[in-house]
Amino acid sequence: MTTRPGPSLRGAVPRVVSLVPSLTEAVAVTAPGVLVGATDWCSHPADLGVARIGGTKNPDVPAITALRPDVVLANEEENRAPDLAELRAAGLDVLVTEIRTLDQGLRELERVLAACGAPRRPRWLDEAEAAWDAVTPEGTYTAVVPIWRRPWMVLGRDTFAGDLLARLGVRNLYAEHPERYPRLPLDELRAAAPDLVVLPDEPYRFTRDDGPEAFPGAAAALVDGRHLTWYGPSLAAAPRVLTRALRAASR
Repeated sequence: MTTRPGPSLRGAVPRVVSLVPSLTEAVAVTAPGVLVGATDWCSHPADLGVARIGGTKNPDVPAITALRPDVVLANEEENRAPDLAELRAAGLDVLVTEIRTLDQGLRELERVLAACGAPRRPRWLDEAEAAWDAVTPEGTYTAVVPIWRRPWMVLGRDTFAGDLLARLGVRNLYAEHPERYPRLPLDELRAAAPDLVVLPDEPYRFTRDDGPEAFPGAAAALVDGRHLTWYGPSLAAAPRVLTRALRAASR
């Protein structure tokens, strides 16, 4: 996928709008002060004080334009192509990331941070890379990984979250599905007979009382969606947090 490079700011402090919660956190903790706008879904850092410009799927383009950003951060999966085209038509520079594996995520984070004026590679990025390099799976599991219900949707092929789970010894039973996020009948998911059902708390908020009951006979791992799906500072703790959830489910 062809993406546009970040702007040449020639030493000036850039003005950045982020349409991706993961990237919002990464930029906010690495280059404080450069963010001027973020989506309503950008929940980290908790004290982020910037203009809110709508959702990831329905950004307020006039509000973004009024902020006069040097660069707008986006993601090919998180954001809609028509919205990005409208931003470009308004004369804005849009940096679009593509992140479907951990390695790709680490590379794209470096590119984003450089475009946002970060003076050096942040320590948290080194810590994240080291943490994942040190991963040794404690076991192997076959799994179904729902991300929504009504209708049921699961992780399919070629996903960032699927790559993280694979590194932890979790074999997604739908990793070879033609679709990245297939909608499948619950009966089919049950018939796949997974050892484990991995239930994140985002985008759908699965809980102990909402999700595990649909998969009788399978262990249920309730996982922090931020550690499973976000690419940013949370990656440093993600192996430990996710391993703990998998371990608890397998007892």
